Amino acid sequence: MSWNGKTTLVTGAGGFIGSHLTERLVAEGAKVKAFVRYNGRSDIGSLRYLAPEALAKVEVIFGDLRDPYAVGQAVKGVSHVFHLGAIIPIPYSYVHPQEVVSANVQGTLNVLMACREAGVRRLVHTSTSEVYGSALQVPITEDHPLQTQSPYAASKAAADKLAESFHCAFELPVVTVRPFNTFGPRQSARAVIPTVICQALAGRDIRLGDLTPTRDFTYVTDTVAGFLAAGEAEGVEGLVLNLGCGREISVGDLAGRILRLCGSSAQVVHDPARFRPSRSEVRRLLSSNRRAKEKMGWEPRMTLDEGLLQTIAWVRAHPELFDPEKYTI
Repeated sequence: MSWNGKTTLVTGAGGFIGSHLTERLVAEGAKVKAFVRYNGRSDIGSLRYLAPEALAKVEVIFGDLRDPYAVGQAVKGVSHVFHLGAIIPIPYSYVHPQEVVSANVQGTLNVLMACREAGVRRLVHTSTSEVYGSALQVPITEDHPLQTQSPYAASKAAADKLAESFHCAFELPVVTVRPFNTFGPRQSARAVIPTVICQALAGRDIRLGDLTPTRDFTYVTDTVAGFLAAGEAEGVEGLVLNLGCGREISVGDLAGRILRLCGSSAQVVHDPARFRPSRSEVRRLLSSNRRAKEKMGWEPRMTLDEGLLQTIAWVRAHPELFDPEKYTI
């Protein structure tokens, strides 16, 4: 399928993955509406990093996903919706669970209802590997039980089930993609990879919490390719599709690899105060991406080291965004 001339909506377009997806859709010739949460500064988030000629082709819509009228207006005239809008910081969800649930669950319900009303051709809904919790068996397939070990994970699992229900009850053409630990340029410094990079480049020792959990890291261009594949593949409506590399690395080993690539001699300091609540920590995430390969021909292309080098270059080029004193996890 060609995206040329297709009218699309990206919610959460000002975010890390959302801005890259918006950029890719523009490059593919799509007409893109970018739904961004309103703020008093008219801040478009990471969309500001798009080339001016690309950003000029984007229709930015300010609003709140919890407002059904705003969402309904944004969806009108759209054939494909990519729903990425959410409140995602896990630590924030411990402090403000009501806000997280309101945005992630009610917001998703509003998107589902608007897409049903508008008769969209495809809705790609964004889940998270956090809904699996600590792996009971690996690699994690889409049939793995959902174990929600944080309010954030619970809100996303609830949104996933709403999406599933709208497909079953109303035949809404929705596909759920479940990214595993996406990283790359434009990612917030609250995430582990940019946190380690900014501390290393500042010549600081790397302060981290638990070093033993493992994660499956996927470079952002590969994740975006998965979103596009989910938007156009035939016969995937109603499915959940993991977007992960199928490789795992511990937080401690990841930090060591970043230090090597940065040419840094800094030490990794284990800071117990940075732990998640003990029963909330997800110990191991390792994806199976077999279904995504079989159903839509998707597989990651970027190696971890190549992606880390590109991310390091981004952080070096934008030192004003990264405060090593503030961003440790």
